[in-house]
Amino acid sequence: MIKKFAVYIGQYKKQLMLVPILVLIDVLAELSMPILMAKIVDVGIPTNDIRYIASVGALMVFLSMVAIGMGTLFMKYSSIVALGFGANLRDALFEKVQTFSFKNIDHFSTASLVTRLTNDAVNLQNTFMMIVRLLLRAPLMLVIAFIFAYNINAQLSLVLAIAIPALGLAIVMIIGKAINLFTIMQTKIDGLNLTLQENLIGIRVVKSFVRSDFEKQKFKGSNDGLTDATINASILAITIMPIMMLIMNLSTLAIVWFGGKMVFNGTLGAGELISFISYIMQILFSVMMISMVIVMSARAIASGERILEVLETDVDIKDFSATIGSDALPQVTSGKVEFNNVSFKYNLEGSGEHVISNISFAANPGEIIGIVGGTGTGKTTLVNLIPRLYDVVEGNVMVDGHDVREYTLEDLRAGIGVVLQNSTLFSGTIRENLLWGNSEATQAEIEEASKDAQADEFIKAFPEGYDTYLGQGGVNVSGGQKQRLCIARAMVKKPRILILDDSTSAVDSATEAKIREAFYQHLSNTTVFIIAQRISSVSGADKIIVIDDGKIVDFGPHQELIKSSQVYQEIFASQQEGVLANG
Repeated sequence: MIKKFAVYIGQYKKQLMLVPILVLIDVLAELSMPILMAKIVDVGIPTNDIRYIASVGALMVFLSMVAIGMGTLFMKYSSIVALGFGANLRDALFEKVQTFSFKNIDHFSTASLVTRLTNDAVNLQNTFMMIVRLLLRAPLMLVIAFIFAYNINAQLSLVLAIAIPALGLAIVMIIGKAINLFTIMQTKIDGLNLTLQENLIGIRVVKSFVRSDFEKQKFKGSNDGLTDATINASILAITIMPIMMLIMNLSTLAIVWFGGKMVFNGTLGAGELISFISYIMQILFSVMMISMVIVMSARAIASGERILEVLETDVDIKDFSATIGSDALPQVTSGKVEFNNVSFKYNLEGSGEHVISNISFAANPGEIIGIVGGTGTGKTTLVNLIPRLYDVVEGNVMVDGHDVREYTLEDLRAGIGVVLQNSTLFSGTIRENLLWGNSEATQAEIEEASKDAQADEFIKAFPEGYDTYLGQGGVNVSGGQKQRLCIARAMVKKPRILILDDSTSAVDSATEAKIREAFYQHLSNTTVFIIAQRISSVSGADKIIVIDDGKIVDFGPHQELIKSSQVYQEIFASQQEGVLANG
């Protein structure tokens, strides 16, 4: 795992290389103090040599300044390296998620991905900082302090032969269990984030249905679960602290006891005993610091495994890899679409049924194709295969005579405009949202697309017009306005293929008719796919695909289907009855 994450140190390797040098100087300067203090106590004070005491004292001041300077630089560079590592890791995670197909995203919940990008990444960043700061300094402190202590008195150093193995055994016993508990804790954070995300996104629905009390209980359950998991992990982790303190105190007591006898017998100087106690405390403190890093590493290991799960996920939809030059790769030019015996299912490993089966049809450039059918019959899945949001399981989807898998994803999707079921807008101005379709579009092109989508009028009614700021998700516009803005965004792109997935459901019939008329006038060379629940939304299409149970049962124009298609007739009749009942 360390090897896999080491690459994210990236451009901060030079600063990392400086850290051990700074730490070594800092440790040597700090650990020289007890020896110098011993000289003052054992030599300077008994002889009342003021000059000797002053010279040694001045040296101690100088070494203190060196230690402070090196320590400050050490802390600075360790922070730069750790924070840079965290930034690189988050960048890598975000870039990886951007390559995910819909299937990959379905595998991870949004809340879990957010946790991994934030909480888990921060855990690794903080642990890395602790490792750089303590796991370099503490071992150096331990080894050098032991050498100094051994040189003072080898017999007293035997106390460490008991203390250090005892501390090591305690750490080993605790860490194994701690990793599992921290993994559970991170999973509970996923659950809490999911509850928060659902509630905040759907807050209007919650209030409309007076479900605040239910949501409070739901949140309390997730929050209590996280609290319990955190307490369990923390209790196990902190048990090491009293154990270490007990061992440290017993070691100090043993040294004072045996060292005091040596001082009394004249085999050890009082200053040497003071120095030895200082070194022993440094040694045990270093062991304690190492153990703390190891305990923190238990949580970092759990977070690291979760992050690697994202980074090492195999993206199932990849760009076409051609041995010929990139200039020879196909481009979407006319917008002809063909399905040849296409079948698809979401769970490739399982034995589940196909969502769509043996789909075959052709849509010529400039045609408007309507798609109707009952809920869950595979309409959205069908159009998602064109821009390769999913890949077919059997058969192939052709665009302009080429299998869609022969295009680069960028080239394929550059020629396709998609308006999904959920109208998604982003925080920023209306103009910035529309420019998603084409970042180089002029104001005239933006306004033309907005007029075609019947959005220009309400946009200009805002005081700031196209510079009106939209909140996250477009919370300050209505559902119908969102849909029209999303259609305008796709039309700004001037795609060769345009997919509208039930994207006018919140628009009244008169406005919808005007939008359809704009398709005929200004998108005459664009192949348009319209998924709709209302027959009136697709009745003017060149051809209509009727889907039932994942299969095409009929295909043709409205007038033909109304005479020959039983499924189409049933849908039409049910909607006519609804119109009459509401009339």
